[in-house]
Amino acid sequence: MSAHWWVIANPYSGKKGEVAGRARAALRAKSVEFDLFESQSREHLADLVAEGVAKGATHFAGVGGDGTAHLIVNALMSARPPSTPTLAILPAGSGSDFVRTFALPRRIEEAAGHLTTDTVYPCDVGHLRGSFGERHFLNVADVGVAAASVRLTNRLPRFMGGGRYAVGFWMTLAGFPTKTVRLEAGKRSYEGAAINVVIANGQYFGGGMNVAPNATVMDGMFDIQVFAGPRRLAFSVMPKVIRGTHIHHKAVKRFVAASFTLECDPEWPVEADGEVLGRGPITGNIVAQALNFKI
Repeated sequence: MSAHWWVIANPYSGKKGEVAGRARAALRAKSVEFDLFESQSREHLADLVAEGVAKGATHFAGVGGDGTAHLIVNALMSARPPSTPTLAILPAGSGSDFVRTFALPRRIEEAAGHLTTDTVYPCDVGHLRGSFGERHFLNVADVGVAAASVRLTNRLPRFMGGGRYAVGFWMTLAGFPTKTVRLEAGKRSYEGAAINVVIANGQYFGGGMNVAPNATVMDGMFDIQVFAGPRRLAFSVMPKVIRGTHIHHKAVKRFVAASFTLECDPEWPVEADGEVLGRGPITGNIVAQALNFKI
């Protein structure tokens, strides 16, 4: 028996006004059973998820980018469904990096066909705590210059596509100083100068950069990387991040752990899945296999 999907579309993803219609047509073409809703705000999206859980929905799909998936995951974790929920993503955002880990189609029309099968992948979810409260994330969190670049990136024209992430980063880097951080990750630690700290669950971020090539979303561990040393090293590190060949660079300190504590400059911003949460310091832990991801 095929699943019935509770589908939530972000009308601000992709080309404005087209996302919900494209998703509806694609799902009907694949004979998928679904209810589809358009979210009008973050609060409305959370209410839609809670309504789905209350009505017994077990299969949820987000039509949008990583930010849309981020909000659905947080709403699911807050709603505490009685069984492990299944999440699918029909990509419509300019980033949509999480699906790259699974080499899934990046267009709604092709991705819709995956909702007709039963294949899922047990998926961990990250949990963060800080001055902003508590938040969950699906893909990647950043503290430092990459997080600071998000606000600028979001103001750049959407016609730039994934390229606006790189432009936003390099523009932000010019005025972002290195600071001392202290990281406790499992039984290991690091204290020293840094410009960014990545806490990865998935492999890709920033419009396709392979920041954590060895990460897996079902091992109960974060892949944490401290980008250490002076700012000038970014010019040799970042081209390698695009290809995922940076992890042996002298400026990159890598840790694998189920939990961490990060002390950093209180002005350093924190982002997760492309959503700016607040400022550091932060602590975090993995919630192992919190959902089933539809592949």
